[in-house]
Amino acid sequence: MELAAKILVGLVALIHVYILVLEMFLWRTERTRATFGITAEFAQQSAPLAANQGLYNGFLAAGLIYGLVTDGVDFQIFFLCCVIIAGIYGAITSTRKILYVQVIPGALALLAVLLAR
Repeated sequence: MELAAKILVGLVALIHVYILVLEMFLWRTERTRATFGITAEFAQQSAPLAANQGLYNGFLAAGLIYGLVTDGVDFQIFFLCCVIIAGIYGAITSTRKILYVQVIPGALALLAVLLAR
């Protein structure tokens, strides 16, 4: 179960690295605009806000990676809870798709970490 937990935590970290890249570096690209359902004009206007969100996603990934590298289960639990809470808020205020991209993977990883403890 410990290996499964580490794999799931790693996958959640990778998801957040990917979101960082989308929001910080690829926000104005056609593919990213299509992914988020935004226009070129909105992407241009909101790029600084998206980059800020991307940075926060990077911090989530960094915390999860640190927890994996140091076997810091408490770090993993804390940052997975942050992922889940941010995802729930995003699903309520933005799009329900966040439940599938962020909340469910985070919750599965958290469950695995807790069961492996």
